[in-house]
Formats: sequence, C-alpha cells, structure tokens
Amino acid sequence: MELSVRVKTGDKIRLHDIDPGFRAGLDKEQAAESVAELGAKLGDLTNLLYAAGTHSLLVVLQGRDTSGKDGLIRRFLTYINAQSCRVASFKQPTSEELAHDYLWRIHAQAPARGSIALFNRSHYEDVLVVRVHGLVTTATCRQRFVQINAFEELMHRHGTVIVKLMLHISDDEQKERLLEREADPTKSWKLDIADWEERKRWPEYEKAYEEAMSHCSPAHAPWRIVPADRKWFRDLAALSALVEALEPHRDGWMKALEARGREQIRLLAEYRAKEGAGAGTK
Repeated sequence: MELSVRVKTGDKIRLHDIDPGFRAGLDKEQAAESVAELGAKLGDLTNLLYAAGTHSLLVVLQGRDTSGKDGLIRRFLTYINAQSCRVASFKQPTSEELAHDYLWRIHAQAPARGSIALFNRSHYEDVLVVRVHGLVTTATCRQRFVQINAFEELMHRHGTVIVKLMLHISDDEQKERLLEREADPTKSWKLDIADWEERKRWPEYEKAYEEAMSHCSPAHAPWRIVPADRKWFRDLAALSALVEALEPHRDGWMKALEARGREQIRLLAEYRAKEGAGAGTK
C-alpha cells in the first residue's frame, strides 16, 4: 500500500483533495513496529551506499512551517551514520548568495558520492516563496522549472538518488502546533510573527506547490506528498519512501563491495608471498 502520494510530471495535483490526516488504517503502535523495521533497513542501505561510494543520496524536505521537517531529520539521523550525512538548511539568501544564480548555493551543498545530504527547504523555495511574494513572475518560475529539472538530471546522472518529500499538514493542525509553541517555554524560541502572516497566503502557496510538483516530478526524482498531521505516520511514510528509493541499488553495492574485497584479498596474498620470500633469503 502506498503511504504517500507519488507525483508524476504532468499530474494535476490538488493538495486540497489529499487528506493530511491519512493513516492507511494503521494505529500508532502498528506504525512503530514498521518504523523500527524500516529504520534498520535504512541504516543498512545507507551504510552500503557509504561503503560502495558509487552513489549519493539527496533528501529534499519541503512543507509549511511546523510540518515536521526538523523532526523528520532527527528521525532519519537515528538510523543514518552521521559521518556520511550532512544537513543543509536554506533560509533567506545572503548578499553573497544573491550575487550568484539561485542554484549556486544549492549545488555547493549537493552530496558527493558515498554521502548523504538532507535539505531542510531547498531550491524549490525559488519557485515557491518568491512567487507567492511576487519577487519573480510566473514566466520566470516556469523557466526555473526547466532549470531545476536539468539540475536534478545532472545529479541523477552523477549517481545521486533523489527523494523529494512534501510534508502535507492541514490548516487546523498547523494552527494547533503554532499555539503549542506559544504555550511551551522550551519551544517558544521558534516563534515568528511571519509564520502567522504566511498562513494567510496558504491558498497561494498551494497553487505554487501544485504547479512546481506537476512540472518537476520526473521518474528519477518524483515528488511524494506525505500526509503529516500525524507525526508517527509522517515518519513511517517518509522512511518507506527512502527505503523504496535505495533498495534497487542494494545488489549493485554488494557486488561492488564483494569485488573490492576479492581484490584486497588478492593483494594481501601477494604481499604475504613477497614477505615470505624475503624472510627465506635472510
């Protein structure tokens, strides 16, 4: 059963018609068992990715404020070896970043082979927030869709596995989470008046998201819309998407590592033979 909505290029997505509270008939306890299993698989797969060094993994996280991007990153890091992973957060561009093209700062954070990058927001901000706030035209955004597709195609051809997750929460759930922050002294530091201002623009953001996902979901880098009203289901659906994307590479990584191991055993045997020959002449 699909736990998230996979988008294909050209799909007419309507976020309003996708239930952010969807839970696939599961309860929290059932999901916890599956999360543990998927987490173990993710740890195994990412260790193979790191060891083989032939591919990289890019995870793109987008969603409304409070949709759970930070929480999901913490969940991923429970299972991923930290030495192979980097988190990049893309906020308002600096003056140096603005002096370059909008993809410059993104490419600088792209994962090298054998490594993982978790993007908290991403290059898609440049067809979302800038569009909603009128900083670029619709025509410019559509040009950027082409550029983004080319950029992701380049990464794909370089061996990057791309997983793009849109964390979909309802208006009511976001409001509740923002109010919880106000009531919790340990979370109130996250408060920002802009979060409440942006809520007023959510219908415009929905349209921007829908068009961006419809134009930028090729087979090698599809968007997945993750129902995120329930944090436990969000984690389950996201882990499932990562494991599904990495699993097809398992056999190739294992074969590469086995071949490397055989070569090292051969070299070690040669080394020992030479050492033995040298000892016999002394």
